[in-house]
Formats: sequence, C-alpha cells, structure tokens
Amino acid sequence: MTQLLVILYSSLLLGLTNCSPRQETNTTSSTTAEQPQTQEPPAPQPKPLQTGAEQTDHYLEQLEGKRVGLVVNQTSVIGKTHLVDSLLSHGILITTIFAPEHGFRGEADAGAHIKDAKDTKTGLPIISLYGNNKKPLPNQLQNVDVVVFDIQDVGVRFYTYISTMHYVMEACAENNKQLLILDRPNPNGHYIDGPVLELKKETASFVGMHPIPLVHGLTVGELANMINGEKWLAGQQKCQLTVIPLANYNHKMPYQLPVRPSPNLPNAQAIWLYPSLGLFEGTNVSVGRGTATPFQVIGSPFYKKKTFSFTPKSMPGAQDPPHKGQICYGLDLTSTKQGQGFTLAYLLEMYQNSSNQDKFFLSTNFINKLAGTTTLQEQVKAGKTEAEIRASWQPALSQYKEMRKRYLLYPDFE
Repeated sequence: MTQLLVILYSSLLLGLTNCSPRQETNTTSSTTAEQPQTQEPPAPQPKPLQTGAEQTDHYLEQLEGKRVGLVVNQTSVIGKTHLVDSLLSHGILITTIFAPEHGFRGEADAGAHIKDAKDTKTGLPIISLYGNNKKPLPNQLQNVDVVVFDIQDVGVRFYTYISTMHYVMEACAENNKQLLILDRPNPNGHYIDGPVLELKKETASFVGMHPIPLVHGLTVGELANMINGEKWLAGQQKCQLTVIPLANYNHKMPYQLPVRPSPNLPNAQAIWLYPSLGLFEGTNVSVGRGTATPFQVIGSPFYKKKTFSFTPKSMPGAQDPPHKGQICYGLDLTSTKQGQGFTLAYLLEMYQNSSNQDKFFLSTNFINKLAGTTTLQEQVKAGKTEAEIRASWQPALSQYKEMRKRYLLYPDFE
C-alpha cells in the first residue's frame, strides 16, 4: 500500500512539473524573442491583353457620324460578340462589309472564289475581296467615309489576309478614305525566319507582295505602318492610316487564338506548324487537308517510308483536297513540340524519300511564290543541307531586321 502511494505521489509531481507556469513562461519568452516575420507583398498580376477591337473607347468617336465599311471575317470578335454587332449596338452606321479569302463567315475552301452576298442577320451587303476583284473598287467606296480592318493574322507571309490589307490600303489611298486598323496579336510573332521575298515576276503574287521574310514577326498594325513607311503601295502612295494598338502586349507573349482564322488552321499546333508546312502547297505532298488534322500531318502516295498514313476525303473547308481518296504515307506531327519555329527538315525529308522526285515540285512553280525565291527549289534539288540553305538567307534577313525595328509598336522578343 505504501509503495502504491509513493508511485502516485511521484506521478503527481511529474505532471505538475510538465504543466508548470515556469515552463509556460519559457515558451512565451522564446516566442517573444523571435523577430517579427515580414510578409512579402503579392507579385503584381499582369494586366490582361486587350485587342484593338476591345478598346472601343479609343476608336468609337472616330466612327460616330461617319459611313463605315468593315473588312472583317469570323475572327473579328470582341469576346463572343462580332464587331459588326458591337458597332451597330453603339449606333455606328455600317454601309458595307468587305470579306477576305474564306469569306465573311470563314467557311470557304482555300483558294475558292467568294461571291458578293448579303448578310442574313443584318441585311448589309458583303463585297468579296477574293473573287473577281481583290481590291475595293471606287464605286464600292462611294458610300464609305472610313474603312475599319479587323482580321486575325498568323504572321506568315503567304497567309493572304495581309495581301488583302495591302489592297485595302491602296484603295483607301487612291480614293482619299481613312483606314482604321484594330490590331491583334501575332501567334507567330516571337521570331523571324525564312527567305525574304524577292520582288520579281516569278516570286511576287497575292501569296507574297512584300520584301519580308516568310515569318515576319509583325502584327498587322506594325506591318501596315511598314507598308506605308516604305512606300510599298502602288505609285508610292500613303494612305490615311490609324492603328489602334494592343494593350499589354509584347512579342514574347504566347497567344492562342479564340477563333480559328481559317478552316484548315483549327488549333495552335497547326498555326505553329503552318510556316514550315505551308511550303508543301507547292509540292505533290498533302498537308492533311481533308483530314481531322490539317497542317499537322504531311504525306504523299510517293513517300517511301510506310510507318504512318492517312487518306484525305472531301469535307467542309476541303471539298476537293489533294490526293483525295488515296493513301498518303508521311509524318504525324500532331505531337511535335510546340514553338520549335520554322524548319526545312520536313521539306528535305519528304523530297529525299520521294519515289517521284521529278514531280515533287508542282509544274506551276508555285513553290517559288510561297518561298518568295526561285533558289529554294534549286537548293533542295541540289541536295543542299538546311544549314547551307539558311546561310543564303542571312544578308537579306539582317537588313530586314534593322528595317523592322522602325515600325515596332510593342516590346520585342530580342
């Protein structure tokens, strides 16, 4: 019994020691002695990018009380609202819609002529700039005081929206009309690459009108300023140009388009591959038109390697694709790392492994217009390496880069 009492007494003393005020005081004293911790202020959040069209307070005043013509397509949106509907809701008088390649709704095949029409929703006349005429005629501008251009480009010279812009600028200069460009980001605006177009008959066309590289690194607003500043319009004219610039944009900024810019550029992967794969439009190689992955696969019945294949078929946006109904062997690029930039590797691979090299390049020599030079075709046929071909571009590229600096509206990638 005595032993039990001793054990209980010892346990009680131990418990009191562990819960003693002194122990508590020591803990409190230790905490008090610590330096107060400074909270780091939260990092400032980047301001959201705004397109020119979204900044209505910057341009509505310039349109009020004027007759407005719009050069627009399915990419001309403010959020989910089309620019046409937005301007009408603000009481702007729209008299004419001008439509580029692929049409006002962006549904027509590449190269398909677009007819004049009437917009079923608004009743406004739609004048095609990809039909019999690629430049607005004087009578088509009689009922217009100011033209607004708002179309999403992809930053590649042979993408024809910038050629449409050139002819619109020319028509505005010739007919004393104001031109307002609502600028949009360039999804390939983070680099410059490819041959600079040579201004001669064999190479200049609607898929290349300016002495700029295949990947030019400019927004449409910057390019319009260059066209004006370098006097590239017919007769060295200048148009009355105003650019509503992007807010909070720079050329390093990645940008994924909210709306596909044309039927066969359905996603970011296709847009990033487009500079490299667009050259195949001048060859007997399919770029995947008539498949679920256009500009993400390439192939031909004449490619020797049989590890990957697809069969083009008729579908919306590709009614009669090259090699329709034929098995095409080639490369699946759907999982290629994004952002690798322009490369000739695919062109050289497909040519070197073609069983029909004599007919690899189309007899129309369309490749010369896409490349902007007659030498690329010759270099490929001669077995030149990509490094050797690239070296031939450098003098003209260096000159272009210096010229480009004068027209930049945004912080550059370099």
